[in-house]
Amino acid sequence: MTDEEKYIENMPLERHPWPPFIPDGAKVLIMGTFPPGAHRWNMDFYYPNRTNDFWPMMGLVFLGDRDALRLPGSKDYNPEAIKRLLTEHQIALNDTGREVRRLKGNASDKYLEIVTPVPLRVLLSEMPSCRAVATTGEKAASVIASLTDTEVPRMGSFVTDSTGLEIWRMPSTSRAYPLKLDKKAEYYTGMFKHIGLL
Repeated sequence: MTDEEKYIENMPLERHPWPPFIPDGAKVLIMGTFPPGAHRWNMDFYYPNRTNDFWPMMGLVFLGDRDALRLPGSKDYNPEAIKRLLTEHQIALNDTGREVRRLKGNASDKYLEIVTPVPLRVLLSEMPSCRAVATTGEKAASVIASLTDTEVPRMGSFVTDSTGLEIWRMPSTSRAYPLKLDKKAEYYTGMFKHIGLL
């Protein structure tokens, strides 16, 4: 074992902070990679970083307003409004990393080692109506491809695994990903329409 490998092996493991969010009748499971460090959270729920485009994008797609899921007069998100929207539209959330190491101490997927991936089939067994998984970014897409023995799909498209599950690759909602919010929303709108949620 090299010195670098020893160093990485001795880095602390982080375990995912939240259980999967699975509303009744969930039809799609949206999966990122792993949450940012707790110092970046403005709520105790998925996509907690106020600079991530996920909740503005969801507000735009489902409510026509990028700020619809924020607390009134605040830049912070409203977790109750978010959970209502997800439940109403039968959208489940989880991430592809169950245990990870941050190789550079930041939230970048590039420097995230997924030590233990999510037990995807176990998770899907809890969602009998779910026929689609959508990943938010390249790393999450690669993890799901390895877990389902499929190719990573092109952006905005899907592949089907041996069980008929549709596996979509969507744009990352990180601000670091160079695509405008309305363009990200277009990709997600297409996916939600195909699945029958819009």
